[in-house]
Amino acid sequence: MPLSAFSLALGAAFLHATWNVLLAGARDSEAATAVATLCGVALLAPVALITGGVSDEALPFAGASAVLHVGYLALLARAYQDGEVSVVYPISRGAAPVLVLAFGALFLGEGASTAAVMGVFAVAAGVFLVGAGREVRTYRPKLVQPPARDLVFGLAIAFTIAAYTLVDAEGVDHAQAPAYLFLLLAPSSAIYAAALAMRGRDLRAELRPRAFLTGACIVGAYGSVLAALRLADAAPVAAVRESSVVIAAFLAAVFLHEDVNRRRLSGALLVVAGVAAIAYS
Repeated sequence: MPLSAFSLALGAAFLHATWNVLLAGARDSEAATAVATLCGVALLAPVALITGGVSDEALPFAGASAVLHVGYLALLARAYQDGEVSVVYPISRGAAPVLVLAFGALFLGEGASTAAVMGVFAVAAGVFLVGAGREVRTYRPKLVQPPARDLVFGLAIAFTIAAYTLVDAEGVDHAQAPAYLFLLLAPSSAIYAAALAMRGRDLRAELRPRAFLTGACIVGAYGSVLAALRLADAAPVAAVRESSVVIAAFLAAVFLHEDVNRRRLSGALLVVAGVAAIAYS
């Protein structure tokens, strides 16, 4: 794997972990998610316009992915409103590739190698360790829920990630990546923001530089992965990208004062190892 591709994949991992921590650290994670994704769309629009390249075949996939992303945004924001990044993030990011692998094996007739099976067991063990972490209270003025609550949210988010991953894998074949991302992110972020506004949530309070930084991280993380995939195979890029699980745990401990004890950290490391085994299988 070239050093340039490794650096891009690692940068994507850092950016992805960062925007998740930024959303979790907001006083109103739901409003922050809505505004940040809209900011990301605004930053992405010029790139999508310049690159272009969307065929009619991509539109059904983009539409389906947009619907799934509404659920993804809602679940992610609600999970971070009262939950902990060091639980939700590794479970959601680690379980998603396992679900994609299982779907391929059960419904698409794709085989699973010994390494992939071992990866599944490693992810499962990691999820157990992360979910078994003890309850603590962070500095944030939020009610911290028991880890079981975060475990349920993490798994629900993993299902949405797996679903839109399968859809996007087909859709991106019919469009340039920036334009395709814009087609799915623009309507999903607008629908989610409108739903919050109809519930009387004040989104203007989150319209500040932090929102643009979060939006830039969202778009930058995706762009960095695309650039890395142009320089290296998908398996090593995916494996390095999932180091975001450990990065997120570290950032959550430093900036959100979450109790990332040895059990949670060991679980996060197991998740990364399991996803790497699946990626290389």
